[in-house]
Amino acid sequence: YRTYFTCLLAEAHAYAGQYDKALANLDISMDYYQRNGERFWHAELVRLRGEYRLALGAPPDEVTACYQEAMMIAQGQQAKSLELRAAMSLARLYQQQGDRDAAYTTLSNVYSWFTEGFKTADLREAKALLAELAA
Repeated sequence: YRTYFTCLLAEAHAYAGQYDKALANLDISMDYYQRNGERFWHAELVRLRGEYRLALGAPPDEVTACYQEAMMIAQGQQAKSLELRAAMSLARLYQQQGDRDAAYTTLSNVYSWFTEGFKTADLREAKALLAELAA
């Protein structure tokens, strides 16, 4: 579980606004993932890389590629919760770019798969974002 716990450390750095340190910890997590095959958190690592790169001013197309890759990894693993997180990140980016239709479509395609768990934080957040995009 070193991949997961190092990722948590990266998130702590990000919450403190230390995005360079967050990215460095993601690199360590990716190394653990590649050496030990801890694949369960791979999609989240790629999504967070996009989040932190965005915070550091990376070009939108680079960030979009991270989010799309995270979605594809999650789809391949049938990890719907991680796919939802990546879809929310991508939808927010599209929204910031003024493309509400793409944002809504991206998120609703994933959100519509769920049949339970609507009280979880991720699904509540997704529902609120969909409502905002639909308004």
